[in-house]
Amino acid sequence: MKQTILDKNELEYFFVEESYGGNQDLFPDVTMRDGGCGAIAACESCIYFARTNEMRNLYPHPIQEISWNEYHEFAYIMKHYLCPRPNGIDTLELFMEGFEEYLKDMNDTRLQMEGFHGTHTYEEAVQAVKAQIDAACPIPYLMLKHKNEKGPLEDYIWHWFILAGYEKKEDDLLVKAISYGEHKWFSLKEMWDTGYDKKGGMILYHI
Repeated sequence: MKQTILDKNELEYFFVEESYGGNQDLFPDVTMRDGGCGAIAACESCIYFARTNEMRNLYPHPIQEISWNEYHEFAYIMKHYLCPRPNGIDTLELFMEGFEEYLKDMNDTRLQMEGFHGTHTYEEAVQAVKAQIDAACPIPYLMLKHKNEKGPLEDYIWHWFILAGYEKKEDDLLVKAISYGEHKWFSLKEMWDTGYDKKGGMILYHI
């Protein structure tokens, strides 16, 4: 039975040439292909806010037509702040510490961050996602291990990606996840119930 859409909101996102956002699989550097998702989530955030909130100093290239070369150059700048490591950027705190250093170096402290850990309830996560998207803020999302490792979430396990929309159904909230140059819709209820004690979570932005 098809469920009724009760509420829906999507952010206006950007393309890198033909790609919907960036794509770490296209990096020539294997360390970025395998472990650069945290840096890429920060890059995507910077480009988004440079385009929507006039934070032009966060992204050093033109914001209307984004080329792969420019995107890659920027990602390698961010790599110094969110360097790939054996376990990845596997906590919200590591992401915030590295990204805050970049923001300080860019002399822009308007963008504030709050860690929303996976220990919150699903109902609290629903409210956080809706509030962020309704405030026109993308959400860096950290997924660690997940019990459904062979399902639709397989490529998003132990991975940072961006949430840029939601669709409220009668018994769940679907979220628009952006990574690998494309977007997919996932059940937030399934994502949030990882089945493991060590959990990721979300970065909430405040301007």
